[in-house]
Amino acid sequence: MSGLSSEVRNDSAKSGKPRRYGFNFLWMFSAAEDGSAAPGDIVIDERELDFAAGMGCNFVRIPLDYRFWIRDFRYGEPDMNMISRVDDCVRAVTSRGMHCSLNLHRAPGYCINGNERERHNLWLDGVARDAFVSQWEFFAGRYASIPADLLSFDLLNEPPEIGQYGMTRDSHEAIMRRTAAAIRAKSPQRPVVLDGLGGGNIAIPELADLGAVLSTRGYQPMPVTHYRASWCSETRGLPLPEYPGTRYAGKTWDRAALFEHYRPWRELSETGIEVHVGEFGVYNKVDNALALRWFSDVLSVFNELGWGFALWNFSGDFGIASHGRPGARWESMNGFRIDRDMYELFREHMI
Repeated sequence: MSGLSSEVRNDSAKSGKPRRYGFNFLWMFSAAEDGSAAPGDIVIDERELDFAAGMGCNFVRIPLDYRFWIRDFRYGEPDMNMISRVDDCVRAVTSRGMHCSLNLHRAPGYCINGNERERHNLWLDGVARDAFVSQWEFFAGRYASIPADLLSFDLLNEPPEIGQYGMTRDSHEAIMRRTAAAIRAKSPQRPVVLDGLGGGNIAIPELADLGAVLSTRGYQPMPVTHYRASWCSETRGLPLPEYPGTRYAGKTWDRAALFEHYRPWRELSETGIEVHVGEFGVYNKVDNALALRWFSDVLSVFNELGWGFALWNFSGDFGIASHGRPGARWESMNGFRIDRDMYELFREHMI
């Protein structure tokens, strides 16, 4: 990995830490049963990166499915042709001076979506834990020459609820500490990102001393953000939501409720720990006017708290381009069908 620019935009939050804004790009993400792909199947649309950079973004999160380079749970036998496509993703982002955050969305022994497809259990099986640590150790060595301001490792997407799949706070903490230590042995300055428990929602103060970025989510209330999402059982069959005003989890949701939801994260942030919103967004089955009201509130909360954010995703059901929500005001911009109002909201809150 050579010839990569070391320049990166350095907007600063009130805390003095850089705020990073951008998108999740799903080039190496799969919701498929087997996750199979060939190197030539991986399409890196650099026009999307150029668009994001042009609107002022400085951050790209790349969710990865380890099955792209590991077949039949043979964890020690990576397909290096597929690994080279991870290289290509990293290069495409960092060559534009944007920060690239690699994330294991599906890791050996765990995925928030379709966990039953795993042969092993990350929280209970040593073989999965060893494979998880080894995967990040491998990437740490491979990308050791890339500056810290251009590349971070987001270790595990959205760990489960406490008790789910046998995970406890203690077991999660032990795995994350072990993995961070293995990474730092190979690449001492590499930034590490840790997602909250319970799908990214539950803060993890027990890891506050690790020197990691802590990553939360912007998907509350779920009946608004995941209305009629087929993979989301907790919103299945619910009526068309309102916003503000939806009742969920014992409260009526508006901006004040959103702000209060982040209290545990805010308390960590106030100690100087960097908090980032690794994913947020609204599925495309609600009216766009409702979605824009929610976006306006949640983005203003992120601004008030001094946090950067990354939308899931750029183009698609949650994206800024071609999301398909009814009532959107579309505009053709640089070859993309863009929700103009959402675009303006996004740019307004990249401060």
